[in-house]
Amino acid sequence: MRVVESLSWRWLIGGGSAVVLAIAWYLLTGPLEVLSPVQFPTIEDAIDSLSQLMGPGYAGATLWGHILSSIELVLLGFTVAVATGTPLGLLMGRSRVAHAYLNSIFQLIRPIAPIAWIPLTILWFGLGTAAKVFVIWLAAFAPIVINTITGARNIDPVLVAAAQVHGASRRHILFDIVIPAAMPTIFTGLRISLQACWMVLVASELVGSFTGLGHIMILATRDLNAGMIFIAMSCVSVLGALSSLALARVEHWVMPWRP
Repeated sequence: MRVVESLSWRWLIGGGSAVVLAIAWYLLTGPLEVLSPVQFPTIEDAIDSLSQLMGPGYAGATLWGHILSSIELVLLGFTVAVATGTPLGLLMGRSRVAHAYLNSIFQLIRPIAPIAWIPLTILWFGLGTAAKVFVIWLAAFAPIVINTITGARNIDPVLVAAAQVHGASRRHILFDIVIPAAMPTIFTGLRISLQACWMVLVASELVGSFTGLGHIMILATRDLNAGMIFIAMSCVSVLGALSSLALARVEHWVMPWRP
């Protein structure tokens, strides 16, 4: 009963906030004329832009085509980041030698923003999908590595010592003790990494894109079409939230013992 009441209050508060924002949007862009249509679209402009995207399309595709293109890029970049960042984080977290050799290189590269790599990315990969995925991978890689290192290092040494006393091999210690114990911290890194993928999506689609939500924003900026920019930004926001919910489901499936 308390859970139902808590959910009801959350929905009520969330719905009330949405209504207040909608009213403020209408007043600021409409009767009060605080914001011009070039600065921020009216509700009518946003609806017209959405209708165009759903119908004839804009920037080379319909809304669903742009959404699928962006989802594909994010999933590819995120998957490559998980496949490379998690093993590297485990290696650096459990091996002092590996950490000593690799950490200095990692710390030198990590502060460079993904968008700063775009010129080199074009030289290395051209203007294809690989270049876009590389930019997204750069944004997603560091959070996974850092959180995996933290999780692998914070293992109770008593558990490892007990396993070694009973003859456990390094492989068994890794898969039966280290990874399960580090999993909560690893998933924290995955959540941060996934959001970073959506945040850098627009930058990745600067690299010769013909479709995608970032491509909409780029062309709409040239056309001074605030309505299109708003719809594309809203789609990125919704997709980012939905992907986080999906990852939370995966986390609960992997670690059902967690609340």
